[in-house]
Amino acid sequence: MSLQVWDSKLFLGGWIDSQHVAEVTDKATGEVLAHVGVASAEDVSKACEAAAKAAPEWAATPTEVRAAIVRRAGELLLQHKDEAIYWLVRESGSTKFKAGFEVQATAAHFENSAAFALKPPVTVVTDTDEMHSYYERVPLGVVGVIGPFNFPFVLGLRSVSAALATGNTVVLKPSLNTAVSGGFLIARLFELAGLPKDALFVLPGEGDAGAELAGNSKVAMIAFTGSSNVGKKIGATAGAALKRVSLELGGKNPFIVLPDADLEMAARAGAFGSFLHQGQICMSTGLHLVHESLADAYAERVAELGRELKVGDPWKEQVALGPIISEKQLANVTRIVQQTVEAGAEVIEGGTHEGLFYRPTVLKNVPTGSAAFKEEIFGPVAVVIPYKTEEEALRMANGTGFGLSAAVFGELEHAKRIASCIDAGMVHINDQTVMEDARVPFGGTKQSGNPTRIGGESDLEEYTTFRWTTETKRPQAYALPNM
Repeated sequence: MSLQVWDSKLFLGGWIDSQHVAEVTDKATGEVLAHVGVASAEDVSKACEAAAKAAPEWAATPTEVRAAIVRRAGELLLQHKDEAIYWLVRESGSTKFKAGFEVQATAAHFENSAAFALKPPVTVVTDTDEMHSYYERVPLGVVGVIGPFNFPFVLGLRSVSAALATGNTVVLKPSLNTAVSGGFLIARLFELAGLPKDALFVLPGEGDAGAELAGNSKVAMIAFTGSSNVGKKIGATAGAALKRVSLELGGKNPFIVLPDADLEMAARAGAFGSFLHQGQICMSTGLHLVHESLADAYAERVAELGRELKVGDPWKEQVALGPIISEKQLANVTRIVQQTVEAGAEVIEGGTHEGLFYRPTVLKNVPTGSAAFKEEIFGPVAVVIPYKTEEEALRMANGTGFGLSAAVFGELEHAKRIASCIDAGMVHINDQTVMEDARVPFGGTKQSGNPTRIGGESDLEEYTTFRWTTETKRPQAYALPNM
């Protein structure tokens, strides 16, 4: 990741100088670390054109070769993981714990994509003396990937690696907040792994670049990870062009604590789910729905756990929480907490910040009509709400409008029964809501995304389509009957 290679550049048919650049800053201190090129809509259009021209040759490359390049990129990551951790910590405000986890998760996606690309692509329908009939999986062509800032490396790479491994070319637009760890790091790994020129383009940019990618006629699919509001706009644009679209969006993930739960274990799981990476995770625990017999004690214990957590510069200190990604996001977290307190909630821990460093916060007795109950906060805020009956808990859990992740804590059989009634793409029993595994299909329901999934066998299904072929060995003399 030598700056001489990529500083002030775009990965557009190789590293080229950019007319416009943006600063790469340490989110904890504001220090300028480097510069990245900022792509225009015209740059994206050029990339899509070049990717479309390169797509047939990459698709025709033997799957073993494609898989080997993807696997090699993953191996290079593990050899240079300290560089990846450096950029994740400084550019995205990750703690070293979170950054290390993200690197391992990313490496697993390299391996998963390579493995599923090698699955036999052809299914024979019939093979007789007259006809050989079969269908096969074929690449889509050009896949556009739009990545987020929170887990920029893994959430960008999981789509890039799957698309490349299955024979597509890719145009990646990472967030300008994390253009290095969410974009240029991926470009360098594939470049060094031997990926052919024009199979991958990495173009950080603003909304105009994203809009061009979503609407470009050369792009067959858009894979987007981000907010539900932006996802709806991208989905509408892609749908109007009849593109395939993969939307992994926001969540208001419920954590139901049953009356028979181990209070200490539940509180520790809930605190982890709300405070990890400053709560800036789509799977963060959004609602702590706690039985009324435990609610006060649970809230106090989560508050104690939050009080113990150190907040500070994750590059210079051993801390549990780093900075919020930006002033804009900080202002939104502050607004939600203030409005919720004005609506009647009680702050029993936190609710304050110094610069971008927001303290772990616990809100108790949160009204169901308040901002913290309804909105995805994307900050380190635990929203604790008591319930009387299981029906009430499930009504709140299923009534958020989202359906990404959920968790239930309690006696195992009891928790399993409640979990089976939750409408979400992922449900975890006696654990917290933030879990990731490259081997499983990841995704949500309702406003958390369309029915697409990421990881596991979904990597093969999402980035290919079927083509049916027949080979007639004895042509017949066709004639339309007069009858």
